[in-house]
Amino acid sequence: MDPELEAFIPLFPPADLTDPVANRKSLAELAAGVPAPDTVDMTIEDCTVPADVDVRVRIYRPHHAQGAIVWLHGGGWVMGDLDTEHPWASRLADASGAVVISVAYRLAPEHRFPAALDDTYAVLTWTAEHAADLEIDPERIAVGGHSSGGGLAAAVVLRARDQQGPPIRFQLLNQPSLDDRQETWSARHFTDTPWLTRDKLATAWRHYLGSAPATPYAAPARAVDLSGLPPAYIGTAEFDPNRDENIGYAQRLLQAGVSVELHQWPGTFHGSQAILSAEVSQRQIAELGAALRRAMAA
Repeated sequence: MDPELEAFIPLFPPADLTDPVANRKSLAELAAGVPAPDTVDMTIEDCTVPADVDVRVRIYRPHHAQGAIVWLHGGGWVMGDLDTEHPWASRLADASGAVVISVAYRLAPEHRFPAALDDTYAVLTWTAEHAADLEIDPERIAVGGHSSGGGLAAAVVLRARDQQGPPIRFQLLNQPSLDDRQETWSARHFTDTPWLTRDKLATAWRHYLGSAPATPYAAPARAVDLSGLPPAYIGTAEFDPNRDENIGYAQRLLQAGVSVELHQWPGTFHGSQAILSAEVSQRQIAELGAALRRAMAA
């Protein structure tokens, strides 16, 4: 493991999702301690997207932005909101030059699948319909996220393809949660890795799915056909239960004719890029922004 990351492991709270309310409070406290990024070169606006259940979003608009990304926070579908994601959404906007639309999708277990997916799809549709108001090119809309948010992004891309929804230019998937089955080598062997353990991951999936069987829109790795999807950037962490399902998904996308950039970050673990002082974290964050910038410019 990267020594700059390893030094922080004793400071982490227990990896547990059994008490969602307490977990949300802990994440909020952790996020409040992350240094605030410089947002002087962008405007930031909170608004509400009308839907069957209205969805709150926070829009980060750098000057002269061409495209936009609908961005989905991590937190096992259980934790996270616009405030906890602020340090990362603003950094992504700054590094990419794209408008970042951060989504406060409904959380499990109070709102199980497909609530979060429905919220995200509503925001994607709204973004496409209001491209002129957002001052973006409607042909330059991406979807992305981290961890459970990355899994949501992959699912939204599948749904948009299947339902002839808004065209998506790019999918930015950072350590996405794609497979509820936990059958890969990394899922079976990385049972007690920092931040994300096998038990924590299993609990997150139970909160999200309840007793319902997983469909490809819940667990995109279950999708049989991955053809016709937009190009993807997939970032993986070496010591992450999700690692092999991420790599396998990238391979299947390639075999379906989808262009993929796969970046496996050595010495890292799930979510370790939150440790901003580590050199590898700085490179991870910069590369996410650079990948999105390239996609918007292509």
